[in-house]
Amino acid sequence: MSHTKDDERMMRRCLQLARNGQQNAKPNPMVGAVISLPPKEGESGRIIGEGYHVRCGQGHAEVNAFASVRPEDESLLKEATMYVSLEPCSHYGKTPPCADLIIKKGVRRVVVGCIDEFAEVQGRGVQKLRDAGIEVEVGVLEEECRALNRRFFTYHRLARPYIILKWAQTANGYIDDNGKSLAISTPFTKMLSHKLRSEEDAILVGRVTNEREHPQLTVREWSGPDPKRLVIDRTHQLNLESLHAHGVQSLIVEGGTKTLQSFLVQNLWDELRVETNLGLTVTGGTRAPQLPANAVVAYKKDYDGNTIVVYHRNK
Repeated sequence: MSHTKDDERMMRRCLQLARNGQQNAKPNPMVGAVISLPPKEGESGRIIGEGYHVRCGQGHAEVNAFASVRPEDESLLKEATMYVSLEPCSHYGKTPPCADLIIKKGVRRVVVGCIDEFAEVQGRGVQKLRDAGIEVEVGVLEEECRALNRRFFTYHRLARPYIILKWAQTANGYIDDNGKSLAISTPFTKMLSHKLRSEEDAILVGRVTNEREHPQLTVREWSGPDPKRLVIDRTHQLNLESLHAHGVQSLIVEGGTKTLQSFLVQNLWDELRVETNLGLTVTGGTRAPQLPANAVVAYKKDYDGNTIVVYHRNK
C-alpha cells in the first residue's frame, strides 16, 4: 500500500518532535512519534497523541505518545495510525519493547520512517507488528529519517564515529597568511562553529595547530556541552576503535591541512564543512585541502560575505 500526503505530513511532525532530543537522548537515537486518526475528506488527520525520546534510560517516543493520549480518546486507538520516525524496538534494553506496547494498545496501522540498523532491532520490530496483524508501512520520508540519526547509524554500522572535517579558507584557497594564523570567519560564522561543537561528541586537531594556535576548542559563543578535546601526532595517533568503545558517536576534525588531508587520503570522513571568505585573499601560505572526488554538495549558505558549503560522501 502506498503512503499518502497525510502520512508525509505526520512523519514531518515526528521529525520535528525527534529533534527535541538532540542533547539528552544520546547515546540513543532521536525519535519522534505521533498517533493520528484517519483524515476526513479534504482535511488532515487529527492528532490524539505525540511524544519524543527525551532522555536516555527514560521512555521511548512511542511510550510518551501513548501517555499523552487523553483518557476519553483511548477508545479511538483501534482506528488510529501510529507514526514513528525510527522502527520500534523489539528487545528489552533499559525499557521494555515498544513493539509489544503498540500491539497491546491495539492501533490499526503503523507507519515507520526507517529501519533501525542497531543489531538488536534491524527489522524485528516491524516483523513483530506484522505478525500481530497490524498493517505496517515502512519508508515514509526515509532519507530525512535516516539523515536525522546518521551519527547513530554510522557508529553502529562502521564501529567508528561520524566524522566531520572542517576548515576555513581565503577566496584563493589558503588557510593561513604565509604561515601566520588568519581570522577568516566572521563573528556570526564563528558562532555557528561553536553551535556545531555543542552538537558533536569530540573535536580533534593536530600537534602543529595545537602548538601554534593553542585553540580552546570549547563552546563559548553558544550554549551546550563542550566536546571532548583530542590532539594527535605521530606518538598519539587516532584510535577509532577506542573512540567507539568510549561511546563517541561524532567527531569534528579542525586540524591543519596535514591532519585533514590524512583523513581524506584514508577516505575517513562523512561530512565536509568548508567556509570561504570571498573578500579575503593572501599572497601565499598553507593551501587548503583538496576536495575529494566523491564529495557532493549537500547545501550551501552565505553569511556576511562568507560562504559555507557542506559536502556529503557520494554513495
